[in-house]
Amino acid sequence: MKRVVLPLLALGLMTNVASAQHLRIGLAEDPDILDPTLARTFVGRIVFMGLCDKLVDIDKNLKLVPQLATEWSWSEDQKSVTFKIRPNARFHDGEKIDAEAVRFSLDRHLNMQGSFRKSEINVIKTIEAVDPMTVKVSMDAPFAPLMAQFTDRAGMIVSPKAAKEAGPNFGAKPVCSGPYKFVERVQQDRIVLEKFKEHWNAAAHHVERVTYQPIVDGTVRLANLRSGQIDMLERLQATDVADVKKDSRLKFVSQTGLGYQGITINVANGERGKTNVLAKDKRIRQAFELSLDRDAINQVVFNGEFLPGNQWVPPNNPWYTKSVPSPKRDVAKAKELLKAAGVTNPSFTLMITPGNEPQQVAQVIQSMAKEAGFDIKLQQVEFATSLKTAQAGDFDAYQIGWSGRVDPDGNFTAFVACDGGQNDGRYCNKTVDSLLGETRSTSNFEARAQAYEKIAKILGDEMPRVYLYHPVWFWAMSPKVQGFEAVPDALIRLAGIKLN
Repeated sequence: MKRVVLPLLALGLMTNVASAQHLRIGLAEDPDILDPTLARTFVGRIVFMGLCDKLVDIDKNLKLVPQLATEWSWSEDQKSVTFKIRPNARFHDGEKIDAEAVRFSLDRHLNMQGSFRKSEINVIKTIEAVDPMTVKVSMDAPFAPLMAQFTDRAGMIVSPKAAKEAGPNFGAKPVCSGPYKFVERVQQDRIVLEKFKEHWNAAAHHVERVTYQPIVDGTVRLANLRSGQIDMLERLQATDVADVKKDSRLKFVSQTGLGYQGITINVANGERGKTNVLAKDKRIRQAFELSLDRDAINQVVFNGEFLPGNQWVPPNNPWYTKSVPSPKRDVAKAKELLKAAGVTNPSFTLMITPGNEPQQVAQVIQSMAKEAGFDIKLQQVEFATSLKTAQAGDFDAYQIGWSGRVDPDGNFTAFVACDGGQNDGRYCNKTVDSLLGETRSTSNFEARAQAYEKIAKILGDEMPRVYLYHPVWFWAMSPKVQGFEAVPDALIRLAGIKLN
C-alpha cells in the first residue's frame, strides 16, 4: 500500500512537530524488531544509530573511533582484546554501564535463541569483566574482522536489567545507551525517539526528538519531503537525483557505499529447496546469470548511477577479485547450459520487496531471463515479512541487498558459511568454510586476498547468490537540516545535526 501525504496531526504525536527541535526522517522500509541481537534490517540499523551505542564506531574515512569503549589493546598473539569502558555512561533506565553490562550484552549476542549476531562473533570463547570498567574478549585464534563487527549491532550494549525483565519482548521497548531513548512505535507508521539528556555526548546532539517514518514508495517519500511532512529521506531514487539537484528547495548528498544488491537462491532450505528448479543443477543457476546484463540493469533502472558487479564487494574495492570479473550476457550459452542440464523453460518465483526500484529491477530481470527460456514469476512481500519468509525457506529466489561492512568478511560470511546466521539459501561448501577460516585468522592483506580469490572462483561456479550491482547512497533533505555527514555505511548519525 502506498503511503499518502497526511497532515502531521494525523500522526498523533504529542509534541509540536513543526518545532526546529524535531527531526523527521523518511525510511524506505519499516524496520524489523528493535533488538540489536535479533534484528536484520538496514533501516533498523539507521534507528539503532540513535538508540543504541556500540563499543566502537567508524568515521567517514572508515577509521575506528571510540564510543562506549574509550580505548582498546590487543594481546601480542592477537587472540584477545581488552577494552576500557567509558566512565559515567548510563543506560536509558538510569543503570550504569560497566564491564559486567558489556559482558552481559556480548554473551547475549552469542547465546540468545535466534541471535543473528552469533555467526558474526562466534569465535569469541570467553568474555571477562577484569575489573568494573575493563573487559577482556578472548578467542582460540586471531580473528581479523572482530573490531569491524563491534562497529555494528554485535557491538551494541543493552541494559541487562531491562533485557532480563523483558525477555524475548525486549525489542518492543528497547533500553540501550544511545543519544536518544525509545518513546513509541506504531508498525508501518512511525518510530519515535527523544533526546537522552544524560548521554555522555549529549552536547553534540541538538534535536530533541526524532521520528522515523517508513514510506516504501520512493516517489511518495520524495513528495513528503517536498511538502514538509519529513525533513530528510534516505535512499532517494536514482531516477530522481537530477531533479533534486536542480531543486533549490532541497539539499542533495551522495556517498559511495560498501554493500550490494543481489539474488539469494534457495539451494537446500526446506521443501522449496528440494523442488526449486534452480537448486537442481548449478548449470541452471549459471544459465540464469548469463541471461542477465548488469550494465543494462544499471542504465535502465538507475540512470547509470550505480556500479554493476558480481562479487560481495564493488569492482573498485581493494578486496575485489579481478581474476573473476562479471561475465557478459550470453543468451546462446545460457540456452546451451539449460539443455545440458536437461531442462527447458525452467520456472521459478522471485520474491521481491515493495518499492519502485526493486520492482523495476525484477521486471528487467524477468524480461532478460525470458529470452534464455526462464519463466520467472514475481512475488511481492512486505520487507520484514520477506526476511522471515526467506529464513523459513519458503522461497525459490529472493532479491535482497546488504548495506555493507568495513571488513569484507561482514559482507558474505554470514550468507555463505554452512552455519551462517543469514544463510537463507542453506548453501554449504566445506572448502569455502575452510577458506573463510583462513581469511579470518590473519590480518595480512595478501593472505586474505588469496583466500578470497579461491572463494570467488568457487562461488562464481556454484552460484548460490547472484550479485548484481553496488548502490551509491543518495539522501535528500530540507535546507534547514544542517550538519549531516555522510558515511560509507549509509547510516544516519545524529551527532552534529541541527534544524535551522
